[in-house]
Amino acid sequence: MKILITGGAGFLGSRLAHTLLQRGTLGGQTIHQLMLADLVAPRDVALTADTRVRTHTGDLLSQIPALMAETWDAVFHLASAVSGECEANFDLGLHANLDTTRRLLDACRAQTLAGHGAPLFFFASSVAVFGSDPALPLPAVVHDHTLPTPQSSYGIHKFVCEQLVADYTRKGFIDGRAARLMTVSVRPGRPNGAASGFLSGLFREPLAGQASNNPVDLDTRVALSSPANTVAGIVAVMEASRDAFGGRTAINLPALTVSVREMLSALDELAGPAALALITHQPDEAVARIVAGWPARFESTRTARLGLKADADFASVLRQYVADNRDAVTLPSARARLGLA
Repeated sequence: MKILITGGAGFLGSRLAHTLLQRGTLGGQTIHQLMLADLVAPRDVALTADTRVRTHTGDLLSQIPALMAETWDAVFHLASAVSGECEANFDLGLHANLDTTRRLLDACRAQTLAGHGAPLFFFASSVAVFGSDPALPLPAVVHDHTLPTPQSSYGIHKFVCEQLVADYTRKGFIDGRAARLMTVSVRPGRPNGAASGFLSGLFREPLAGQASNNPVDLDTRVALSSPANTVAGIVAVMEASRDAFGGRTAINLPALTVSVREMLSALDELAGPAALALITHQPDEAVARIVAGWPARFESTRTARLGLKADADFASVLRQYVADNRDAVTLPSARARLGLA
């Protein structure tokens, strides 16, 4: 099996690649080749050292003809401009999210029409497709049947692409599955332009002895998923049969509902008051407005049928980050408290 991952040098793309390589199979088929396409080459030496891995760099929209000159059995389309970027730069959002996805789908369609078979296609959508519209207020709990009414350019792009994936699947050009990812926390590395970025920075930076700011009200509730749970959901969706997936409409991955106050309490309990003292509370109206428009509670029978569950609590999410990124925890008191000293 030959697999293409767009956004393959990013955090989720790299983690997904590691998971697939460790498994060795997807849907019962042996993985022989894994192409990681991104603006930059992956920095993960262990990943690129695997003989099954190839890399391709450059702007995805312009590189699609070269990438799709060969055929792929499965495509994981993770590449995207993030929420904050799309609000700040409208043209960037259209280019990176809408135009690129359409071009990639058309390349898959050409592969199918040439007789090579319809590739499996995973599209990483987002809970940003949901919002509160004056005509359709957001319900307290989002269910499988809740109608998306996005309130940001990023959410609009994701919802449009979900519908394209559904229609290309209906026409037999791809075997497509779209899944709405929750905010992934805690992400390692440097901050990105996502409005939700502070939901990782509030923990990553203090654990490294650096200051971080909380831009929203402490009682703001959010829907989160750990990196491991997110990748497990992506793989499960891709391996599900069409009947098990349940139609062509995008599925909501599991969500842990938690307030910022509860998250900080978990940080205090695990890492101690020195970590908590590094956090400031300066409101950012733009970020707060975007985050407040996202749903915080989900119930999905479709997700449950695939055997997927939300993370148990935020403390377990924090422990996962520490276990995966021991060297990134440099605050002396936190290291001692966590048994890393």
